[in-house]
Amino acid sequence: MERADAILLLQEHVVKESLIAHCRATAAVMRATAEALDEDADLWEVIGILHDIDYEEVGGDMQRHGDVGADLLLAAGLGEEVAGPVRRHNYVKYGDTDTPVDTALTAADNISGLVIACAMVKAGSVSDVTAKTVKKKVKDRAFAAGCSRDRIRRIEAYMELPEYYALSVAALQGIKENLGLS
Repeated sequence: MERADAILLLQEHVVKESLIAHCRATAAVMRATAEALDEDADLWEVIGILHDIDYEEVGGDMQRHGDVGADLLLAAGLGEEVAGPVRRHNYVKYGDTDTPVDTALTAADNISGLVIACAMVKAGSVSDVTAKTVKKKVKDRAFAAGCSRDRIRRIEAYMELPEYYALSVAALQGIKENLGLS
């Protein structure tokens, strides 16, 4: 599936602009991570776009989140290479998985929110966020408390955290207009 088609599919199931922006942000980090790890960047970006396709439908029910999304994706003709990571990113239900794509998805899901929170502190300017900013804010557990530091740290199995912070910041800076940031 192409990126544009994935966004259209997401928009068929998600209404809230903030959730669409979150999925775009996660997708940008997924693409950058795939490129750094020499993985399929187009595939990983699509997974990032679609990872929360069911979130509004399930209303935060973590016993259904991911499963409903995977079923939607399979019904839309996507394969297990997309549906599986979407299903398994619900680590509350499925626990830890150690494949590169699964680890990257849960890390991207969390780091994207943390980087955006850093930008909001800087008057919505992601351009003013640096890897050093992220490193400092990761240590402050009260800051962006919903972003799991443990999920972010799992990426260390594949790359160093300073590198991950830098690529995540750069990825979001690259799509700042789509996120309503400067």
